[in-house]
Amino acid sequence: MKKNGIINSELTRVIAEMGHKDSLVLADCGLPIPQAIERIDLSLTKGYPEFLKILRATLDDLVVEKAILAAEIKEQSPELEEKIIALLPDIEVEYIPHEEFKRKINNSRAVVRSGEIIPYANIILISGVDF
Repeated sequence: MKKNGIINSELTRVIAEMGHKDSLVLADCGLPIPQAIERIDLSLTKGYPEFLKILRATLDDLVVEKAILAAEIKEQSPELEEKIIALLPDIEVEYIPHEEFKRKINNSRAVVRSGEIIPYANIILISGVDF
């Protein structure tokens, strides 16, 4: 049994397999996930588990050099955006249109589906290296 960190075996495996510049998507419960991309479905009910809790746990386990958000989060969910940015103090953040965000998912290692129902509670994490 793992002593610390993420205990979901699928998510732990994906994080351990990621290399520099690989991407991992954390998503709300409504984001369309392409059939060809691995889905790690953590959702249980609407609102649970929360996107931010999954993001915090993932940031504790994954070296992240860049994050990508949908530009629409600024107007549609500014409080969530503020909380996300607070968790990424030394990480570059890029904003792109939501339609482009959905296309970028196709290049990701996996999509982690939360139960979140806040609009645009989605992020692409680009892995870095710790050396």
